[in-house]
Amino acid sequence: MRKVVLVTGADSGIGLAFCKRLLAEDDELHLCLACREMCKAEPVRDDLLASHPTAEVTIVEVDVSNLRSVFRASKELKQRKMIHMFSTAEGLLTQDDNITADGLQEVFETNVFGHFILVQELEPLLCHPDSPSQLIWTSSCSALRSNFSLEDFQHSKGQEPYSSSKYATDLLSVALNRNFNQRGLYSSVVCPGAVMTNLTYRILPPFIWLLLLPVILLLRFFVNSFTMTPYNGAEVLLWLFQQKPESLNPLIKYHSATTGLGNNYVNPQKMDVDEDTAEKFYQNLLALEKRVRATIQIQ
Repeated sequence: MRKVVLVTGADSGIGLAFCKRLLAEDDELHLCLACREMCKAEPVRDDLLASHPTAEVTIVEVDVSNLRSVFRASKELKQRKMIHMFSTAEGLLTQDDNITADGLQEVFETNVFGHFILVQELEPLLCHPDSPSQLIWTSSCSALRSNFSLEDFQHSKGQEPYSSSKYATDLLSVALNRNFNQRGLYSSVVCPGAVMTNLTYRILPPFIWLLLLPVILLLRFFVNSFTMTPYNGAEVLLWLFQQKPESLNPLIKYHSATTGLGNNYVNPQKMDVDEDTAEKFYQNLLALEKRVRATIQIQ
């Protein structure tokens, strides 16, 4: 049976780079691209199959900022027998937060809650003790405890929704390990480093980044987090794919890093996470899930 890998946000950026590197590593995979827009995902699938004709590449349409879309996608995904690895996208990088159609904070729903619901729905496919599966959350070095509050975990009152959401993924990963390791599901957190993608171009225009490139390349001799390209940023994701999930430390965040000479490696760092806070946050998510399911009609 083919190993099944599900990747959200797989049609661009680090998600796409990870898919390419995965197939270069193992072209017998069943790679499932979970994307918001089919018109973008279909050419990506065709290109991947053209490069790796022995692979199986499928698409599921899902918008993690819309829970109806998440439930529809999970229904389609449940037709599969097993998922061996589930990797989440970079998420929504913005300080301009909005309210979604579900009545939730957009950054929180996109980066945390939509994926959480998808994991909950796919639990039977992910949990198989005889063959451990991996869940990988794409976090950030900007995931700061000071920007997160249990009393306002959607960050509706704060000014740092992205940082708060990424710290929330760190907490959630720790809690999931406490609750699911015995059932064969292991969660890890990664940071791809500073990568130039469509997300970073929302902060500064591409031509500004181009002007800054010589300075950034010089800084890379002193700061290893300037991975720059999606290919380099996906280094840690590929490394995790090669590991036994049960052998990984649940309190470590694994960072993609690049030397000044352009060599990629993985830099593990202990997370600033309190396990009791992680469990409380997990229980808050379960309570929110219960309220959401009671109000949303699932077609």
